[in-house]
Amino acid sequence: MKVPAVDYAAVFRALPGAVALVTPELIYADANAEFLRFRGVTREQVVGCFVPEDHPEKDPNEPLLLKVLASLRRTAGTGERSIVALQRYDTEDPDQPGVWQERYFNMTNVPVLGPDGRVTLLLHRVEDVTELIRAREVALTLQEAMLPAPRPVGRHPAAVRYRPAAEALNVAGDWYDLVDLPGDRIAVAVGDVVGHGLPAAGVMGQLRSALTAASLVAEGPARALEVLGLYARTVDGAENTTVATAFIDWETRTITYSCAGHLPPALMQRDGTVEFLDQATDPPLAARPQHGPRIQAAAAFREGAVLVLYTDGLIERRGEAIDTGLARLAASLARHQADDPEALADAVLTELLPSGDATDDTALVIVRL
Repeated sequence: MKVPAVDYAAVFRALPGAVALVTPELIYADANAEFLRFRGVTREQVVGCFVPEDHPEKDPNEPLLLKVLASLRRTAGTGERSIVALQRYDTEDPDQPGVWQERYFNMTNVPVLGPDGRVTLLLHRVEDVTELIRAREVALTLQEAMLPAPRPVGRHPAAVRYRPAAEALNVAGDWYDLVDLPGDRIAVAVGDVVGHGLPAAGVMGQLRSALTAASLVAEGPARALEVLGLYARTVDGAENTTVATAFIDWETRTITYSCAGHLPPALMQRDGTVEFLDQATDPPLAARPQHGPRIQAAAAFREGAVLVLYTDGLIERRGEAIDTGLARLAASLARHQADDPEALADAVLTELLPSGDATDDTALVIVRL
């Protein structure tokens, strides 16, 4: 069968996304119909134009232009793909002159290599993700509405933080909770539902509420997780959820804890020594074929110690051993041990979250004991 010749110029013009070709000297070589429509210009106004000159003087999006230029130059210089992720771009409403609309875009610059391996062109792609961002904002609002507002727990200072991932619609099922118990006791918990988006956030809300209720009547964290595990078997999407919960008793100065497949809580004593409470870890919720009892363990603490519960977004990094992340957390806690829980939470997040866009949600609870 004879393979028909491909008219790549026609393919380029017909691409549904906004794409332009730029020379390594940052001169527009071509632009497809969608790119021209997006920019509101003709092909003659773009081709042959220097990229910075393609933007009008006093352009309200000048900071974005600088990022785009830096990305293009990086691709031209390194021969590697460069992404300008999630940028706001104000565009004028075509039906209402003088009225500007808030839009969000991801921009990708890809090198086109010649036979000698050198960069001959830069493929500049613009993706409008405004509707995804708006949907993400709805999802975040729902998720945050299901998380308890920061409040005093008994007479003991505590801080809570929730940081969503930066990627569009990457809302996940991370949660935290603090529950007053009879006597001078509280229950602290964090959890992480598998998956992202509104379904994960919905499962998170159900499991958090169920664990709160179970903690109020259970004699300990293991029993509370047993009850939660039974409930998780009735909720679609709840399987393999990880949870860590700890009951803190100030009368006995004891932390009783249990983890369902979750990262171990960190206990920092006043001298800066950090211990990870890893003696009571079972499989995640509904992960075993049959429901069974869970284990718990206890650790003593002295006045002024700090208990930290967190989700994996705080310490896990792609291609890195989990022990490296745990060591990084321990070092950060020790450096800021004199701070109150609020300041300590801010310092830990600043040090440990990636400098770029985080790819996973993070929940964090810090209690001064």
